[in-house]
Amino acid sequence: MNDSLIRTRYADALVKYVRETGNGESVCQQAERLARVLREVPDLSRMIAAKDVVPVAKKRELLRSALRDPMAPELERFVDLLIENGRIGALRMILLDFGDRYRRSLGLRKARLKVAVPPTEELLARLKALVKERTGDEAVIDVEVDPSLIGGFVFDIDDALIDKSVARKLELIRLQFIEKNRRIV
Repeated sequence: MNDSLIRTRYADALVKYVRETGNGESVCQQAERLARVLREVPDLSRMIAAKDVVPVAKKRELLRSALRDPMAPELERFVDLLIENGRIGALRMILLDFGDRYRRSLGLRKARLKVAVPPTEELLARLKALVKERTGDEAVIDVEVDPSLIGGFVFDIDDALIDKSVARKLELIRLQFIEKNRRIV
């Protein structure tokens, strides 16, 4: 079966399950934390995905300890389901997809704003209004300050990227000079 289809079906099932139990927000937070740990610690991902190398009980224990908090019963049951069905190797991608789908079910979109200096409330309001206008959903914006941008911002939501950074403009100018120099030679 296609990985994208697997990811979608399991993520949708988890969304439906947590909506029924009413514990969606805490499961979503834990799912994001666990997905981040799995990205940051590739060895953990490999151990979890390894078939017949790491016992099932050890996989459960590793995932619980990765959270550093007690795992929500819904997430624990979901992880058990993935292990039983041999889909635990897709856990990270399913959890990421789940977070997006859960927020969308609440009318929210997660976005990332990277800026050289802390953003003004006006910029945040304009970006939220833009997202509301285009998607009909409210934006939840994570802000990251990155001085290497020099100025401007990079806004990332879903599959759209708006790069209005000075660093990007300088890079484009540099590439134009390189191209012009190639024509001269």
